[in-house]
Amino acid sequence: MTAYRLLAIAMMVVTCTFAAAQEAGTVPAGWLNAADFGASGSQFETVATVRAGSTEIVVQDVGDFAVGQEIMVSRALSHYDRQRVWGPDFARPRPMENEIEMRGYDGSSGSWTAFLIEVAAGTPETFRWTDDIGRTWHEDQPITDEDGWVPLSGGTEVRFNRREWDGAYLLSFSARDRLLTVIEAIDGNTLTVRDPANRDAEDAVVRHTDAKALQAAIDAALAQHKHLYVPSGHYRIARGLVVNEPQGLVIEGQNDVDTIIDISDAEGACFTIRDGAEFTLRNFTMVGHTGFDRRDQCGALRTRGVRSMWGMYLKGCNAVGIRNTTRSLIENCHARRMATEAFYAQGRSRSGTNPEPAQYQQQLTYLRCSAIDCGRNGFNNNDLAENTSVLHCRIVDVGGCAWEGASRFVRFMNNYVRNAGTVAMGNIGARPEALEELGSGQHIVANNVFEDYVPYGGAAIRLAQGGTQTIIRDNIFVNFDSNAIEVIGPQHERSMPARYARVSGNIIDMTAIGRESQPRHAIQVSASDVIVADNQVFVRGEGPDAQVTGIRIGEPSINIEVHGNQLSLCGTGIATYRHFGRVGEVIDAQTFTQGFMGIPFERRRSHRYRGWQIAWLEGDAVTGTSTITEFDPETLQFHLAEPRELAPGQVFEVFPPGGAAWLIRDNTIASCVHPMVLDSYGSPTSVVRGNLIDRGLATGVTHAIELRGDFDLIGNHVSGFNEEGCSALGLYPDRVGRTLRPLVQGNIFERCAAMTNADAADLWSTARVEGNVEME
Repeated sequence: MTAYRLLAIAMMVVTCTFAAAQEAGTVPAGWLNAADFGASGSQFETVATVRAGSTEIVVQDVGDFAVGQEIMVSRALSHYDRQRVWGPDFARPRPMENEIEMRGYDGSSGSWTAFLIEVAAGTPETFRWTDDIGRTWHEDQPITDEDGWVPLSGGTEVRFNRREWDGAYLLSFSARDRLLTVIEAIDGNTLTVRDPANRDAEDAVVRHTDAKALQAAIDAALAQHKHLYVPSGHYRIARGLVVNEPQGLVIEGQNDVDTIIDISDAEGACFTIRDGAEFTLRNFTMVGHTGFDRRDQCGALRTRGVRSMWGMYLKGCNAVGIRNTTRSLIENCHARRMATEAFYAQGRSRSGTNPEPAQYQQQLTYLRCSAIDCGRNGFNNNDLAENTSVLHCRIVDVGGCAWEGASRFVRFMNNYVRNAGTVAMGNIGARPEALEELGSGQHIVANNVFEDYVPYGGAAIRLAQGGTQTIIRDNIFVNFDSNAIEVIGPQHERSMPARYARVSGNIIDMTAIGRESQPRHAIQVSASDVIVADNQVFVRGEGPDAQVTGIRIGEPSINIEVHGNQLSLCGTGIATYRHFGRVGEVIDAQTFTQGFMGIPFERRRSHRYRGWQIAWLEGDAVTGTSTITEFDPETLQFHLAEPRELAPGQVFEVFPPGGAAWLIRDNTIASCVHPMVLDSYGSPTSVVRGNLIDRGLATGVTHAIELRGDFDLIGNHVSGFNEEGCSALGLYPDRVGRTLRPLVQGNIFERCAAMTNADAADLWSTARVEGNVEME
């Protein structure tokens, strides 16, 4: 018997033995047991009477409470915490000093109310406020010099000590009535606790909290270099648990169904892991306080002056947070009702050719985990860390992104996603030169199932904002009523465009079931250097869905190949389009910035629009053209070859002076109302070749191929466009008035009512028409 087989058998024996111990509820040999540190895992709670100033609590039932246990008591301690100031103008928090005073909270608005006050600069300054995290804003009131208290809700009043503000600010605080304390004695039904209440209540509720005991168990396991076993139980925690510098530590629940960490009465992460070489977390369900139905209270708030303020900042919770741990495995862990990212990682990363950090994430694996009924993201790696894998996970009813990752070398594979936000790749809000030495956002998104629709983010899968080298393949979309896949070039000025991607082998069912069909596309590409190949896009029905577009390709991308795709029963099969920008700041008559993220802010290592043409627009009409000498990737300024009158807000489009290198070939388009719409500038190297276009079940079709730019049509087979008024080709004048001579060569036009539209004789006369076959 080989040594390898002996090792495999030994590993199997160890695994089976450990599994049997788990099932039996016994602690594996050599492991610590959280129960030995006082963790109760008890859901027991009881009604109680508390009196202001007293440390005695009279409970209805003493239950399983014991001396030394930490407990939390609702309606016992009215207080304000999490007092912060955000601004000016951007949501950067700092502790509140003496800007306002608060008083009077009586708990009538609930045991936990998050308040947000928005201050607007002016004469006089005014403020408005919300106590439901942005769902309802109460009207503006002036901040006066009077020494008065302003009532909010739940008894809370505020008084402004600062009356002059140098910009827009937000003031946040939470009103709470929870007393967190420790049992020091039990006498009959009376608990004597360490800390007094500050209010009277006959309806207080006493609950266990196991945070102190679980933290002691974790600290002991770290100190003794042992693993930690957590028996089945419902462990309420009043604060998050922290794992500092694990060196191979494993924390494992008895099983994921019955081992529950409940942070519904607190903020923070159930488990926070910091630094260290290696860590494993296995077999837990973690429960927070904010579900999918309150996703609007977790996302970006509609504030008037302070940008990037998210509701989750006011009342947040995570399942797991990881920072800079070298290798981590999170297995069979499940998040429910998390307000912020359910599974979150952030930390240091490599930067270009600079030396590696001494400590940073090099491998993070989520295996057989789930995020269900959560207000914000399912999984998020908010840095450029390496080798995150999300494998065999389930993401359902998630109000933010299913996955958001600026990180490198990510694998999002074999997952199931329904009614969740975007798998968002890139999202890198910076343009450092180091990112052109060592890029980021590299992903493999493969073998996943996406069902139904996308409640946040606009598309199921999107590569954007600096992401690069991405493969999106072999995914299945079921009854999909949202945009499916996007590879986006245009981005805001703080990012670089996405680039280098392959979209292949996806089966995309765009049938709307159980909801009204809405405008959507299966695949959209507006970044350069992208291949779209061998995808199947369809709608199930007796006729095409006019709301669906199969594949959209946007200019000014270059190096695009679209081949081998099958599109059926879509409103539009393949369509090309143009992005536009707007002039922002005018530097001089030849220099301007873009004030709208329509044209990609190109990378340093790119064409930088040298020699490209600008088409200036008024409405939809082109009023003139210019030549770009260069786009400066540092100042983000466009430089023109010749001066012209420039003004902020002017609309423009761009196109290359020579070839764009677009190849649309060997696709099958059947039963689509608008099979192929080429509504972009095109170029001498924009080629449509070898496609099969069949009218099939579609009616009211005007053209098989609508041509409005510089494209050659070679070797295509067009069939069945024989309705009255229909033609194989629809030819229209070039947008900037060029005299185009498209090559129309070797095509087969079968059973078509006409070759071209009736008013296209002049355009047809300039085309290079060779070797086409017309068939009945």
